Amino acid sequence: MKSVAALATLVGSAAAFAPSGVTQTSSSLNAMPDRLWDTMVDKTERSAAIPFLPRPANLDGTMVGDQGFDPFYLSSIPKNFAGFIQPPQWEETEGIPTLYWMREAELKHGRVCMLAWFGWLAADGAFGAPLRFPGAIYSVENIPTSYEAHNILVDQGSMGFMLLAIGFIEVCCAAVLVQVSKGESDREAGDFNLDPLQFLKDKSEEEVNTMKLKELNNGRLAMLAFAGVSTQAALGDATHAFPYF
Repeated sequence: MKSVAALATLVGSAAAFAPSGVTQTSSSLNAMPDRLWDTMVDKTERSAAIPFLPRPANLDGTMVGDQGFDPFYLSSIPKNFAGFIQPPQWEETEGIPTLYWMREAELKHGRVCMLAWFGWLAADGAFGAPLRFPGAIYSVENIPTSYEAHNILVDQGSMGFMLLAIGFIEVCCAAVLVQVSKGESDREAGDFNLDPLQFLKDKSEEEVNTMKLKELNNGRLAMLAFAGVSTQAALGDATHAFPYF
């Protein structure tokens, strides 16, 4: 009787090593989904800006200003950015591709920083006399430097109008992007048909692209410049005023 029990125990233990378990494990491994990384890069090409990295899938050089610089592969994120301006449950839309949203954001931030850098230095007198709005509350006596302007103007209440103006502009921009997400507009990213001086009138496509590239490059430089001047001005009391050292 003891021999029969021992034999049954051995048979049960051996069953644990049966091939069926290996087959099941192999099947589960084969069923694993493809890596998202494989869709985000082109492994057959190197990045033009960072040659030791593969090229981001969406940066193929066809877009104006595309230098291939995207070390974090943000341009390859598969996301519909229309949800940031309109909840998807409201209605079905074609959506806004990642690269379109990124270019829209780059142009907006670049344009803002070109104005901001010039305004910061002009208010501090970098181009001669300080350039200020008329009125005693905006004078150098009340607002000594651009670095101190924000907190002083918030306390004065002057920033309320700016907040309303920027809010209105953002609502208008969002309305345009909703049209793009619905497929009702073929507008290029960042294009507001604003050309009061007719710089692009009767220009060839190559000339228009050259102007677009100039705006992009100046905007990118301005983003770095504004970050630099605001950081330098904040280093200490001695660096608040122009020339910030």
